[in-house]
Amino acid sequence: MNTSVHQEVLFANEAFYLAFANNDFDAMDNLWSREFDVLCTHPGWTALSGRDVVIESWRAILANDKEAEVECWNPVAHVYEGFALITCHELIDGNALSVTNAFVRENGRWCMVHHHAGPMATPPPRPSDQNPTKSGSLH
Repeated sequence: MNTSVHQEVLFANEAFYLAFANNDFDAMDNLWSREFDVLCTHPGWTALSGRDVVIESWRAILANDKEAEVECWNPVAHVYEGFALITCHELIDGNALSVTNAFVRENGRWCMVHHHAGPMATPPPRPSDQNPTKSGSLH
């Protein structure tokens, strides 16, 4: 296991949540791959395919003037050759979600190619000794 690569992927995942929490469309746009096919399934939406469609969905979501209360906890990196998955939990405006984020190595950095968030009936407890990524603050 290459710890530094895992840390790079976890950092890319944190950058995603910072962009989301801060309604930062430019940062969100910059995170998504330009060379590989991208997919996204927002909670309650149909699966979106293609960079233009996915990025426009984020433009609509982030156009809200109110910053979302977004927390990410329990992120775990699963790294393969040039590809990585992050499994984690989200709390968005009080709604608990189970998430998979996928990244590919593109031009020397980890870029997102997939985000899938779905509701959980019973979310796992958040560790009290861990500070989750919340509204733009990194732990």
